[in-house]
Amino acid sequence: MGGIRTWASVVVAAALAGCGANAGAAVHGEVAPAGQPPSAPAAAARAAAPALLVDHLRGVHDARQVVSVVASGYGSTYATVRAFAKTSHGWRQTFGPWTARIGRNGFAPRGDKREGDGRTPTGSFHLQFMFGVDPNPGVHFRYRQSQSTSKWDDDSASANYNRWVDTRSGYPGRNPESMRVLPVYRYGVVVAYNTARTPGRGSAIFFHVTDGQSTAGCIAVSRSRVVRLLRWLRPVRKPRMIMGTKAAVTS
Repeated sequence: MGGIRTWASVVVAAALAGCGANAGAAVHGEVAPAGQPPSAPAAAARAAAPALLVDHLRGVHDARQVVSVVASGYGSTYATVRAFAKTSHGWRQTFGPWTARIGRNGFAPRGDKREGDGRTPTGSFHLQFMFGVDPNPGVHFRYRQSQSTSKWDDDSASANYNRWVDTRSGYPGRNPESMRVLPVYRYGVVVAYNTARTPGRGSAIFFHVTDGQSTAGCIAVSRSRVVRLLRWLRPVRKPRMIMGTKAAVTS
């Protein structure tokens, strides 16, 4: 969180510089004439502000909320999660760094994710909807509470491939995934991966509660952190989840 404190101090310095007294001069008992440019110390402070990861991420587009999930390299089953919000002063880090578990075989290179390969896809993705075994914890996205009939169709040959299916009204394919698994699906959000539902390209990519183990391709952190993130996300801010190895998602 050191980056957050640095950012805040820069904003305070800039705000003081915009008042009748120049911030740098005021510290030394001097008052700069109105309309004069910011003092050298204030300008230097702004110049010294460290760049945030989000400034170098590929695929931000028009998002005003970004969640990054970045691993050190392919094959790692651990990644680091950070969340960023864009304000009138630029980007600021809201959450993180948090340690996350990802696919048991790490990240798949961009475009290489396949059904059942145990890898997490690389790319920049929107979020579809939120869900959980427990009632809505107070989120801004559409929320689906899981029932005993709630399944995710991960059968590439099925007409409902890569969809949430209620078995009372639809066929979930062969060996569908139950959406009432605890603790992992107590709360989660669906990552909009393979929304074209291309057979074999992978399905059921979620950000959910961890059980301490690597996943089949999802991203998992502690329950409290999942809830904090889900409550923070706003559809109107066009959030994106950008994930992959550092080399794959930064420029």
